[in-house]
Amino acid sequence: MPEQTETSPKLNVSSSEIKSPTYDLKKFRLKRILNNNSKAKSITLLGTFPDLSESDAAIVVFEKNAYRESDVATEEKDSESDLKPSYFSSELKVRTDFVNNIYASFQCVPNPELCAVKSTVIYPATDKHIEKYSICQKYLINETPDLYETITLPYITSSQFSLDWVYNILEHKQEKERIVFEDNDPETGFILVPDLKWDGRNVENLYLLGIVRNRDIKSLRDLNGSHLPLLRNLRQSAKQAIVERYGLNPNQLRMYFHYQPSFYHLHVHINPIRNDAPGIWCEKSHMLDTVINNLELVSDYYQRATLPFVLYEGNKLLDSYDKQLAVRKAAAKEEEKVDEQHDEPAEAFSDEEPEEARQCKRIKLSTPEKQLEKDNTETELVAPPCA
Repeated sequence: MPEQTETSPKLNVSSSEIKSPTYDLKKFRLKRILNNNSKAKSITLLGTFPDLSESDAAIVVFEKNAYRESDVATEEKDSESDLKPSYFSSELKVRTDFVNNIYASFQCVPNPELCAVKSTVIYPATDKHIEKYSICQKYLINETPDLYETITLPYITSSQFSLDWVYNILEHKQEKERIVFEDNDPETGFILVPDLKWDGRNVENLYLLGIVRNRDIKSLRDLNGSHLPLLRNLRQSAKQAIVERYGLNPNQLRMYFHYQPSFYHLHVHINPIRNDAPGIWCEKSHMLDTVINNLELVSDYYQRATLPFVLYEGNKLLDSYDKQLAVRKAAAKEEEKVDEQHDEPAEAFSDEEPEEARQCKRIKLSTPEKQLEKDNTETELVAPPCA
């Protein structure tokens, strides 16, 4: 049996190993907003720390913390020492927006301790970081094994993110106090740590990374039948550690790989299936169970399969694929077809129009041109209702 150690993920305790940042977050100066996600309640900012450097880019992400069940507790406590911040307390400030029959809307300001905002900082940020966190056009690439060898692999070999931070975790140089579980076997072992996306507070929003010890596996493409013991151990040991530490049912966990991954050292993402975590879409994620099953059926499955993935505008890998496959040109052709079909601009809707006129425009927009000509010929003696 491999030697295993398990440590408590004391995410917010001080430690002599935790280094203070070189920057002062209060001195951040905004250049532009990269992303404002109203659904995720997060905003991503690009700027600098001018007291350190006018040229080094900094990315700052602010996101609202997920609600904890304890934050909405209303039961009475025996003493003041038992009291914990709650939304339903005398400190809650309420402003009424409206009350209409059984419905009402309010603006609420709770106890300041419940208003914390999680912040993630990347400094200095590279162009690849800025690209990753920006809103831009996306393109779906179907990567064949040949395309992987001739385009993708040369790119990731020369242009990937630094893996120093990963090796710092594996070597206990950084984040040692954050380790949730560790298996020290050099071939089948891994370290389980909280992802930056998780605030470390709310189990409902749990997000962990399982980082394998084997440094020769970059991504799904490198996996084969010889790695099945690693993948099975990763699945079983991670589930067991999460049950013991967080009390989550293993059947309620989502365990998956990203392709393309954000960094090229094999790692698995783990979060509850009730949590709509980033990157769980079908064109991005590959379930660990499915990967194991594929390798059990075909040992070299991921050396033979065509794998889809998404590239963002501005990515240099997209430039390489566009040069060979004309990815952007294909999209432009589709736009040209649409323009040819609609030589005349579509009639816009106006708030002042009566519903009869709106319905007429809907008919014109949804009916093929030839059908409209036929209908007009058959009813030329009848005045059209929306002429």
